[in-house]
Amino acid sequence: MAVRPTLADLKPDPYYRQMNRFDRVILLVLDSVGIGAMPDAAEFGDTGSDTLGNILAARPTTLPNLGALGLGNIRPLTGVSPTDRAAGAYGKAALASAGKDTTTGHWEMAGLLTPVAFPTFPDGFPDRIVEAFERAIGRRILGNVAASGTDIIRELGDEHVRTGSPIVYTSADSVFQVAAHEDVIPVAGLYAICETARELLRGPDEVGRVIARPFTGSTGEYVRTSRRNDYAVDPPSETLLDRLKSLGLDVVGVGKVPSIFCHRGLTSELPASGNMALVDRTIDAMRADTRGLIFSNLVDFDMLYGHRNDVEGYAAALEAFDARVPQLLRAMKPGDLFVITADHGCDPTTPSTDHSREYVPILACGERVAGPISLGTRSSLADIGQTIAEVFGTATDAGESFLRRLGG
Repeated sequence: MAVRPTLADLKPDPYYRQMNRFDRVILLVLDSVGIGAMPDAAEFGDTGSDTLGNILAARPTTLPNLGALGLGNIRPLTGVSPTDRAAGAYGKAALASAGKDTTTGHWEMAGLLTPVAFPTFPDGFPDRIVEAFERAIGRRILGNVAASGTDIIRELGDEHVRTGSPIVYTSADSVFQVAAHEDVIPVAGLYAICETARELLRGPDEVGRVIARPFTGSTGEYVRTSRRNDYAVDPPSETLLDRLKSLGLDVVGVGKVPSIFCHRGLTSELPASGNMALVDRTIDAMRADTRGLIFSNLVDFDMLYGHRNDVEGYAAALEAFDARVPQLLRAMKPGDLFVITADHGCDPTTPSTDHSREYVPILACGERVAGPISLGTRSSLADIGQTIAEVFGTATDAGESFLRRLGG
């Protein structure tokens, strides 16, 4: 087995001294902002999915700042023109893993491929799972169907309040979701129930995430709260985060990133709810005196708009983020590399409310990036992680670095 290079190994190399001009990387994931169906999309039921392309074609959307970074250079997009003065590098990446979910996408970004997709249960969970779960928590459940989270609490909320039975549901994604009213099952109790589910769902039933979905309100007015909590699968091997932390670097996780990696490989966690608050926390992290990686996820694109087929909401959220891009760029230090990407698609213009098998955009910029640079079509999101690893003189187990391309 090849021995991974260490920081000490690479420092003497002339190329490393020349190219290692970045002190920190900010990796910002626009959750579900895909940029067109992959060649195998039909195998996932996603023919014609194109999250960015279809939204921009359906609703006039102004994205001048992302356009200036080269978004329109990646491929034709309605209302986002290509520019010969792109401020950085641009391209797109395929998912090499088998899947189209949050865990798969983020793990691949961090150098860990998933050759076998996490199991899904579109017809509900089988008796062996339900019966074991009910015995373990001492309660009967409601639901056990694939459903929209907002729809199922509207349909079963009253019965849940009357009986105290938690609502269990899934989707076409690999998730086991448990919803409960905060006045019926307190949030701490819901978290304990989900931890029990996480322990039970192993082996062939090991879903990608168990998700606690607390809600409040009354009949006809039930509303999910911000106290959602995700219980992911522990990564089966080292990730980019583990390796950077082992080098003594800062690894800051913003939003739901820590839960995706089971809180492993991080030196600091910054929770927040809502895209704009998550941008604020990312900027806070950027203003701190750190060296290493800041890894952020903006979940609203996926959670609030993609899964609800809300084209208007998604387009407005894209514009709101675009308006914050200059503030993010102003927060950069001279040695920062800023990378914007996504983890999969979730096209709100299609009948499906689930994730879609799509390419994801890559935009990379910084004072020391001599744009415009085309990164082309990358074969894996792992290329992002390998690039970040090379910045700090290490390597991940997958992907091809494009660090040399950033030299112009």
